[in-house]
Amino acid sequence: MYKILKKQELTTNIYLMEVEARRVAKSCEPGQFVIVRMDEEGERIPLTICDYDRVRGSITVVFQTVGAATEKMAELEEGGAFHDFVGPLGCPSELVKEDVESLKQKKILFVAGGVGTAPVYPQVKWLHERGVEADVIVGSKTRSLLILEKEMEAVAGNLYVTTDDGSYGRSGMVTQTIKDLVEEGKQYDLCIAIGPMIMMKFVCQLTKELNIPTVVSLNPIMVDGTGMCGACRVTVDGKVKFACVDGPEFDGHGVNFDEAMRRQQIYKTAEGRAMLALKEGDTHHGGCGNCNS
Repeated sequence: MYKILKKQELTTNIYLMEVEARRVAKSCEPGQFVIVRMDEEGERIPLTICDYDRVRGSITVVFQTVGAATEKMAELEEGGAFHDFVGPLGCPSELVKEDVESLKQKKILFVAGGVGTAPVYPQVKWLHERGVEADVIVGSKTRSLLILEKEMEAVAGNLYVTTDDGSYGRSGMVTQTIKDLVEEGKQYDLCIAIGPMIMMKFVCQLTKELNIPTVVSLNPIMVDGTGMCGACRVTVDGKVKFACVDGPEFDGHGVNFDEAMRRQQIYKTAEGRAMLALKEGDTHHGGCGNCNS
């Protein structure tokens, strides 16, 4: 059992939990995720790692209640426990593989949308701890849905908060803030965008025009988290990939977002899954090479 050390409601329907998971905390890196289950019969839920403490032996996750399983998760309290807490899974951020001195020479921009702020935070924190400054744009529909602002402000070189309705910070979409920063004279060597699929799509359209290489995290489309269900199948540069085993990070300019979003909607129904299985043949399941279903 994996004890819940801390529970906090960040805003309406968005929760933070710190969980004792020493083996995961010992080896995880920014960009990876875990799979949790509340009990033996519970649904497997993939959650990106928001933070970790190797000394305390804990992992912090942030989740939004979007269905029965996450509603049940939100009912857990401090002192309670998860039955399963598996990880680290997925590939770490490419940043952790790069030479720190080389990173210090780069101008890096992070763009976080909604709950995507949670997986952006550990990457920015990792850079900050190594003396690498990065600019961060955090976008939210409205001020009441903004999360982790103080935590992000503590590790970002410059933090730009934007709300769609103009209730706080800059007004408008994150793409407008990117345009504004470039027009103000900012130059970036790399953009890392994490958030809703539609947000990442439009960020990538813009950064392609601006000639800024862009990495996206496709954790929003993961379901099973092991490559077995086929839900997170995506086409990148014309090749079939699975977000949970090949990612979750990919070259954003190579991702077929329209296909991925259409597939997401179709996959939600049994009839849709059957249609995809017929259409995609051998690559529908097992295309990742990690399963035989």
